[in-house]
Amino acid sequence: MAIHFDIAEMAARRQRLLLKLSESRFDGMLLFAQESMYWLTGYDTFGFCFFQCLYVDRNGRTILLTRSADLRQARHTSNIDEIRVWKDEAAAQPTANLAAMLSDLGARGARLGVEFDSYGLTYANGRKLAAALEGVVDMVDASGLIDALRVTKSAAEIGFVRAAAALSDLADRTAVEMTQAGIDEGAILAAMQGAIFAGDGDYPANEFIIGSGADALLCRYKSGRRRLGAADQLTLEFAGVYRHYHAAIMRTIVIGEPSPPHRSYHAAAEEALRACEAELRPGRTAGDVYEAHARVLAKRGLNAHRLNACGYSLGARFSPSWMDSPMFHEGNEFVLAANQVYFAHMIIMDSDSGTAVTLGRTYLIEDNGASAVNLPKLDLIAK
Repeated sequence: MAIHFDIAEMAARRQRLLLKLSESRFDGMLLFAQESMYWLTGYDTFGFCFFQCLYVDRNGRTILLTRSADLRQARHTSNIDEIRVWKDEAAAQPTANLAAMLSDLGARGARLGVEFDSYGLTYANGRKLAAALEGVVDMVDASGLIDALRVTKSAAEIGFVRAAAALSDLADRTAVEMTQAGIDEGAILAAMQGAIFAGDGDYPANEFIIGSGADALLCRYKSGRRRLGAADQLTLEFAGVYRHYHAAIMRTIVIGEPSPPHRSYHAAAEEALRACEAELRPGRTAGDVYEAHARVLAKRGLNAHRLNACGYSLGARFSPSWMDSPMFHEGNEFVLAANQVYFAHMIIMDSDSGTAVTLGRTYLIEDNGASAVNLPKLDLIAK
């Protein structure tokens, strides 16, 4: 089996979940989030784009219902006790297969937590699930239950985060070295991703963001490339990824002489990032981190150019996004704790002048504060 953690670690995770099920008075749980399945069993697939469900009972027994394409995938990458297959056919009704499976397992009438808020459970399948399990089990929304367990990392997970961080720094150095007037964005992107793959890294859970010129003001990947001009700006947001664990970096590189706005906005971004660092310690909240970012940028008159969030948790994630919860936004009362990993990003997008400045890196919270695991220098880079 290709599980990346030892037996003791996986057993401890299962025990933590069982304790939470007991506290929540659940007889079991229906998992649809791929991150939850990976964390609990090692199961590694992108097959969650089709209907599949991992059932965990109160004793820790795990039974996966999936397609035939993922049968061997589950056998090879997980410690799941039993795998059942629903058949691809015109009359396929996998939710009915799940209802029959639960009845067969003696779960009829059970009170089950369900991950309703998951990319692995579409609205259409959610409606079919509700209809198929009506009168079979009592379903209770437990969408964030495993997320709350995953956010605090084990020593082994932190080792993977550090490996991802090393890959992110490698990709960053590659990008900085290659960036110059006349180069195509695609060549930079290919070299960054190639460096990560060559270092035994993985695909990211979402596309790298790359944009120059006017596109440097975008916060998402888009199709289409251009060559860098003699006076230009290049925004990059990317992650080193190791065994699905992510460590992200965000920066804007200036090509040519930085403009006065580039210099002042970068100084503001660095000050705001340092202010967020000071809040990244046990006992503070995700909202406190956001407020530190907002306070600095407001003082500098940049409210119109900032976003309404400035970071989020990172861990083992699957498509379509590497963003994990909690997120740094106004009013988030989630309390931070040691051994949690966060990406803090300062994003200043001035559409009036066409100026973009971004700056972000990944942090590990320790007992007395946070330490950056990547991007050791925050200087503005001009090429």
